[in-house]
Amino acid sequence: MDPEDDVNLNEDDFEEVTDEDLQPNGGGGGGDDIEYEMGDMDLEQYDDYEEGEEEYNEEMQPDEEAGAAPTSDDADVCFKKHSGSVFACALEPTTGSLAISGGEDDKAYVWNTSDGAVILECSGHKDSVTCVGFNREGTLAASGDMSGIIKVWKVESKEELWSFEGSDLEWLRWHPVANVLLGGTSEGDVWMWKVPSGDTKMMQGHGCLTSCGRVLPDGKRCIVGYEDGASKIWDLKDQALLHHIKAGGHGHSDSITCMDCHKDNVMALTGSVDGTAKLLNTNTGKVVATFPAGAIDESIGDTNSVESLEFSSSQSLVAIGSLNGLLSIWDVPTQKLRHQCRTETGVVKVKWDPTSPVVIAAGLDGRIQLWDARSGQRSSSYEGHSKEILDFDLSSDGNTILTSSGDDTCRIFKISQPER
Repeated sequence: MDPEDDVNLNEDDFEEVTDEDLQPNGGGGGGDDIEYEMGDMDLEQYDDYEEGEEEYNEEMQPDEEAGAAPTSDDADVCFKKHSGSVFACALEPTTGSLAISGGEDDKAYVWNTSDGAVILECSGHKDSVTCVGFNREGTLAASGDMSGIIKVWKVESKEELWSFEGSDLEWLRWHPVANVLLGGTSEGDVWMWKVPSGDTKMMQGHGCLTSCGRVLPDGKRCIVGYEDGASKIWDLKDQALLHHIKAGGHGHSDSITCMDCHKDNVMALTGSVDGTAKLLNTNTGKVVATFPAGAIDESIGDTNSVESLEFSSSQSLVAIGSLNGLLSIWDVPTQKLRHQCRTETGVVKVKWDPTSPVVIAAGLDGRIQLWDARSGQRSSSYEGHSKEILDFDLSSDGNTILTSSGDDTCRIFKISQPER
């Protein structure tokens, strides 16, 4: 089955993005129908910028200096087992009752989000643990460190199920429906492992570090970003290169930092150190639009690097967070800027609330801020960390936020519906 067979859009449809382009067309692979038969890795089972008016929102409270003690701690739970910065965190996806965190202390922990009790210490790493995550069912937890050691643990029995040691690891992600891990290395290669058998496939790089990667919702393809600004779309079944969006020209001019894939299996979004986000058609490999992150704000820092971005699952909007302190909300069909929200701190990560038009932004000042995408106004904020937030995750119901920080802690914040 060709990856494009179940997508009803052609190249001409993307001369201008329309609301129809944003509708899902049923290409996603159902988890119950997927079986991997590696070494065949059988995936056949899966049935420029038009400038708008900018709105600058300055309804803000005084910002705290990064590293200063917060005026209050709004967290419901504070996890303090780590002895160094906590670089990565993730919530168990089905109920959010468990979290996994990885840090500078070469350790990862699985712990209970209700009271912070340790369920499992993921030992055996030799360097900072920078990648963590649960599989779709929440039964397996993966941890990866900078030296290239990857471990998978059975959550219920607390046993190590599988491990691998390779070259320096840059990113690690679970396949959305199968017990398969994808990881990118400093050498530029992308590896794919079936867990627990360890069957392995590899997509060779072009001599440049791979900085991030995502599996598309169809489960058959992945998109990978590289340090030189290039991005590639790969077929997972036979590791064939489908499209190469080269650096420069219509592509990025600097390292790709983040990416997201739309649920329609067609569009993808990439963000870069160059201060832009690019909207891509993954079927044609063409750049559809460029969304600039705004100018550098020297009062905040010397860069406008895009650090995080995400498609809204319910509206034709994207949220883009950058180190110049701006949270930009763009309308995809019109390619117009809806709001540009001044957070007064570098934005590290953004996520859409799954049940309301609210964007959650984590910042270098250690705060979580909630912004209403309809008005562009900040609706609430949460404090507790004394240093920058390095990662955060959101439960599937939107009620729980997990953060990890340079202050050696993780925190759980319970978000009430009126604030969203």
